Amino acid sequence: MRNRLTLRHFALAAALLAAAASAPARTLIHAGVLIDGRGDNPRRHVTVVVDGERIADVVDGFAPAGPGDTVIDLRSGTLMPGLMDMHVHITGEQSPTSYTERFYMNPADYALRATTYARKTLHAGFTTVRDLGAPSKLNFALRDAIAKGWVEGPRIHASGRLSTTGGHGDLTNGLNSQLQQLLDPTETQVVDGADEIRRAVRQSYKDGADLVKIAATGGVLSLAKSGQAPLFTDEELAAVVQTAKDYGMKVAAHAHGDEGMQRAIKAGVASIEHGTFMSDETIRLMKEHGTYYVPTISAGRFVAEKSRIDGYFPPIVRPKAMAVGPQIQATFQRAWQAGVKIAFGTDQGVAPHGDNALEFVYMVEAGMPPMKAIQSATLEASRLLGVEQDFGTVEKGKFADLVAVPGDPLADISLMTKVHFVMKSGVVCKK
Repeated sequence: MRNRLTLRHFALAAALLAAAASAPARTLIHAGVLIDGRGDNPRRHVTVVVDGERIADVVDGFAPAGPGDTVIDLRSGTLMPGLMDMHVHITGEQSPTSYTERFYMNPADYALRATTYARKTLHAGFTTVRDLGAPSKLNFALRDAIAKGWVEGPRIHASGRLSTTGGHGDLTNGLNSQLQQLLDPTETQVVDGADEIRRAVRQSYKDGADLVKIAATGGVLSLAKSGQAPLFTDEELAAVVQTAKDYGMKVAAHAHGDEGMQRAIKAGVASIEHGTFMSDETIRLMKEHGTYYVPTISAGRFVAEKSRIDGYFPPIVRPKAMAVGPQIQATFQRAWQAGVKIAFGTDQGVAPHGDNALEFVYMVEAGMPPMKAIQSATLEASRLLGVEQDFGTVEKGKFADLVAVPGDPLADISLMTKVHFVMKSGVVCKK
């Protein structure tokens, strides 16, 4: 009897060991503090269980590892969802040579250089970005290369972009007439009238765009005089928004001037980018329509600083940079205090890639609480993208996009610039 029980127990133990050995290995992340992106209060001493590319569970305490499990010790840091930047241009970066390099750089040169910007962005903790326009459709190509694992970088939601003749985004601005005639009009993405706009939106869909960006007003860095003039008529804006909606795409509207913002909001754009000179009426309209504001304080501060350097910007750009740059942070403060929905965005590509997290510092300087600033780059950004079911919070079933910083960013928001752990879809990218 004793031998029979011993054999039975041995067989049961062997079966349990075999089952444990056959169970898939998991990654257990022991977090001293967890900001889950949804709650207003952090959780302490938490284990995030990652199975494959998704989060299998989030449990209190530091769960013990099973056979084959990997444990990542972040007990001295703060874990949070992968960060999202809703306004980047990942295929370029502003410099004194930006206006001339397109005459001697080929699309392949831009593409290869962009891979370094993509890696910097990911390692800064930004696992998802919206790229709001690139020459030669490079943002589409880079998005696909990253998705295929050819290049290391964030998940990219890539936009087509539309402008009107002479508007922000018309790449022939400032060129002599012969060069203007040589450039491919589809490369400059210039459209006038509702029919041309519908055709261009459909072409963006055909090219693989995830969304559409329009230049609703003039801009700072384009070689054109006005940074505020409204560029689209009501009819044209209605054509953009409706056609994009038909193809399942949202519209982001670059806008500095107030009239152009109001037209775009009434037409139904999903977000206003920059929003520099928005009035109280525009704020009211944004709240009424549920329009997101993507502030890009980083870009404003960068151009304001560089405008003080002789020769950094062309003469036609410099006064616009001086006027617009210092205003954006104050506009952000007004919008936040009024209750406008805000999604994190930097316009990196103006300021250097990899410095995206400085935006958190600027937002908190302007009065936004640190937790709300972090949520603007997690939960709120996922809502703007329409991906809340998979991203933006640390919850069971969502993709394992996770980042960590040393210490407590709620006490010192500058720690967001010191990301030391990055996981994207369950794969550790930085540790």
